[in-house]
Amino acid sequence: MITSQGSVKVCNASDVTPQQQEKDNSRNSKLIYLPGTDCVLKPQASLSAFTSYRVGGAAEWYVAPRNLAALQASIDYAKENNLPVTILGAGSNLLVSDHGIPGLVIATRHLRFKHFDPETGLLTVAAGESIPNLAWEAAGLGWQGLEWSVGIPGTVGGAVVMNAGAHNSCIADMLVSAQVLLPDGKVETLTPSELGYSYRTSLLQNLNAAGQSQAQRIVTQATFQLQPGADPEQVVANTKQHKQHRLSTQPYNYPSCGSVFRNPKPYSAGWLIEQSGLKGYQIGGAQVAQLHANFIVNRGGAKANDIFCLIRHIQHEVQERWSICLEPEVKMLGEFQAAC
Repeated sequence: MITSQGSVKVCNASDVTPQQQEKDNSRNSKLIYLPGTDCVLKPQASLSAFTSYRVGGAAEWYVAPRNLAALQASIDYAKENNLPVTILGAGSNLLVSDHGIPGLVIATRHLRFKHFDPETGLLTVAAGESIPNLAWEAAGLGWQGLEWSVGIPGTVGGAVVMNAGAHNSCIADMLVSAQVLLPDGKVETLTPSELGYSYRTSLLQNLNAAGQSQAQRIVTQATFQLQPGADPEQVVANTKQHKQHRLSTQPYNYPSCGSVFRNPKPYSAGWLIEQSGLKGYQIGGAQVAQLHANFIVNRGGAKANDIFCLIRHIQHEVQERWSICLEPEVKMLGEFQAAC
């Protein structure tokens, strides 16, 4: 694709200051630098290092803004050049195609700030903040409410979008509001009721109440209601217990995306997969984890298509045996082969 340069300038990596430049993970030394921001648009940037599966092709264009103005400038550039936009947080719940992602991939992991208000118990954080780091910091302050989230390897933005949860708790239980950037550049604040939360999903996943696709809204920050004033040692101890439980019941020794499928109540997806005899089943470098069957791990050298085909195989086997269609929790980006 030939992209119009418009009001931007093309520069070599050496023209960008070290503070403005992230490690260039593409072979092309030509970068696009958005004037007035620290945004460097990189062509053909490999995404495998930015996903917890450690697989996936390249982004046609990649940018990692560090503030709201830079994020807005990135969106404007995509609109001016008719580029589709994909938002990437920690990449912990994603499967990126081996063919990569067309358009502009915007990584929000560098949108960082947090504010603990001890008078109200409100925690306001930017979309790029790490959920586990927040859990540990809150625990150290004696703030209760995030202990359950210490094992969720994602960012605030992704957690708000998918209503992340564990141990019978979820983001919707404590979210006060989420700030989102609209396609027209305006900022809007939404309440949990306006986000249409349900099990591991929300209206921010680009669907309205009727299940129809709608314009993308990007989470920029969120405010949570926590409970300050507890004994920090006790909150830290409780947080450690949650972390230890995750480590003892879920595989962390190989790259994975966490739980692959939503639990089809009253069953758990892991139980259905295990009872279908699929623990240890492997396609290429992708394997159904021995420790927890609702995890697919990259045993080394896996391709995104290996994981995709394993997901489809699991769905087929569970459907055949239990007449239950497992719904993926992992979000798949890019093109995948229809037949495996």
